[in-house]
Amino acid sequence: MFIARFQQKYGFFNILLDFSRTTGLRVRYSDIFVPLNVFINLLKKLIMNKAELIDAMAAAANLSKADAKRALDAFVDVSTGALKSGDRISLVGFGSFSISDRKERNGRNPKTGAVIKIAAKKSVRFKAGAELSGKVN
Repeated sequence: MFIARFQQKYGFFNILLDFSRTTGLRVRYSDIFVPLNVFINLLKKLIMNKAELIDAMAAAANLSKADAKRALDAFVDVSTGALKSGDRISLVGFGSFSISDRKERNGRNPKTGAVIKIAAKKSVRFKAGAELSGKVN
C-alpha cells in the first residue's frame, strides 16, 4: 500500500526531475529506475499479506488452503468479538492482545498548523511473549 501511494504521488520521472534540479546533475532514467525498482521489489517481499499467511499456514499444518483460510477467518472473527467485549486474549509463548483507552488530546493539522481536538478512542495493543521475542532476536 505504501509503495503504491509513493509511486502514485511521486512517480519515477518526478523523482528524477527533483533530483536533477536539486543537485544540478543530469541523470538518465535507467540510472535511478533500476536500483529503485529493485528496492521496491525487496520491500514487497518483506511484507506478508493474508494470502501468503494462508499459504504458509496450510503448508505448516498440512491443511488445504480453504481450511487454512477458514481457520484464519475464524481466529480473526473470534478475536475481534472478544476484544470488542473487553476481554484480553493471551496466547502463551506468542503474545497478548488487549484494548487500551486513549484519552482525548490536542493535535495539529499538519497542513495549516491549527490546533485540533483528537477524540478519545479504544485501540488494540499487542505485547509479544517471551518465546516469540526470543525467537525473533
